[in-house]
Amino acid sequence: MPSTTTTQPTRIEGGLERFEALLRHDLAKIDYPKRDWVIPKTGPDGKRVLDVLILGGGQSGLAVAYGLMRNKVNNILVVDKNPEDYAGPWKTFARMITLRTPKYVIGPDHNIPGLTFQSWYEAQYGEQAWDNVDLIPKELWCDYLNWYKRFLKIPYQSKTEAGAITWNEQHRCFEVPLTLNAKTETRYARKIVYAVGIDGSGEWHVPDFIKNNLDASLYAHTRHDIDFEKLKGKRVGIMGAGASAFDNASVALETGAGEVHLFFRRKQLPNVNPYRWAEFTGFLNHHSHVSDADKWRMIHKILEIGQLPPTDTFGRATQNKNFYLHANSGIEKAEQAGSVIKLHTASGIHEVDFLIIGTGFVTNLGLRPELSNVYPHIALWSDRYTPPKELAHGDLSRHPYLGPNFELTEKTPGEAPYLSGIFNYTFGCLLSLGFGGASISGMKYSLPKIVGGITQQLYTDDYEAYFNNLVDFDLKEFEVNATS
Repeated sequence: MPSTTTTQPTRIEGGLERFEALLRHDLAKIDYPKRDWVIPKTGPDGKRVLDVLILGGGQSGLAVAYGLMRNKVNNILVVDKNPEDYAGPWKTFARMITLRTPKYVIGPDHNIPGLTFQSWYEAQYGEQAWDNVDLIPKELWCDYLNWYKRFLKIPYQSKTEAGAITWNEQHRCFEVPLTLNAKTETRYARKIVYAVGIDGSGEWHVPDFIKNNLDASLYAHTRHDIDFEKLKGKRVGIMGAGASAFDNASVALETGAGEVHLFFRRKQLPNVNPYRWAEFTGFLNHHSHVSDADKWRMIHKILEIGQLPPTDTFGRATQNKNFYLHANSGIEKAEQAGSVIKLHTASGIHEVDFLIIGTGFVTNLGLRPELSNVYPHIALWSDRYTPPKELAHGDLSRHPYLGPNFELTEKTPGEAPYLSGIFNYTFGCLLSLGFGGASISGMKYSLPKIVGGITQQLYTDDYEAYFNNLVDFDLKEFEVNATS
């Protein structure tokens, strides 16, 4: 089992500063074309409309932003609801010790070696320290993303909540209310990137029979803030058997919980990881190129195999003698008897003092306040494809039916063509495009698609203006003297 310790090596004095100087020099070498090219547009407020507004400032939003900046789309803004430097789960609700992906995975770097996590890490701690790393500590990944944001000078606004997106037909742009420090300002943008996290196409899920039958003080989702100190000596139940369920079980035990019981429906835990299988060019780059039937069949199989807890995550929990696994024990009913919870499962009734829900998230764009005005017009997979009866899957049917570059499509042709200007770079892209938004594993191939899709639209939307610019182009490179 890989080590779960994250002992910090000695930092190389001045290493990061020297690295940054060299990296700036290297980035200047590949800065082509250099010219800004997007034609400015004026909004209802008389100010220039943002070319792209990116909702979500985690790894996905930042990587898309830099991809646009590399292509000289600089009139952009990234907003995130979290405090500065706390975007994403890494220093908030993520309770694992390291990332779940192999340390050699690349993502936000856009295939530029100097922008990889490895280069950033080695600049500060050396190559030998990198060789000693098993998996990337999650806090260091967050630090890397924050460095990435600052070093690349990405336009960014934290603690900003986005309201419902509206299309302004007269000015051909989106209106988005942004709230910062209790003050709301409407910003206008030609394109929207929706990169609000793994749950961004729905919400973290707590079953109704839990919400309706238990006091809110007796349960929490793995996404929630949990006061583990209050669980010392208590019996804790965990619903679900994914990686986050095991992470929370471990934290509870390490903080002093008396017992932790993990309940799951399957007869045994999955011990084959389909996400490791999927890390090859064929799937990562070309899932979007197969038929709808084949897309559905592939993703359905990945979900059917299930998401296992990684080896170190499994070992971290099971090494504790007070950890109990209950297979074939999906929770079907929960009752409250005073301060005790009675969990009814296929294997019997179990009593716990607190319940942690590790059932992940549901896909449902109708639950997203940012999309409330446009949701009725968005095409879902249920609008485009009906799977064989044996492959029916409610959650997959609610996934957005995306275009080849992560753009939303309209439910009824001609009814809302503006929807193609909203790009869904969340986990909701899974069925249409495979591993893209909210997945480090897919970024190498998904980033060129979404960035290329945005720049394509910015050019084709104004094709006539660019043609007229060519007609008027009169930069003479030399004088021609007529001769007889």
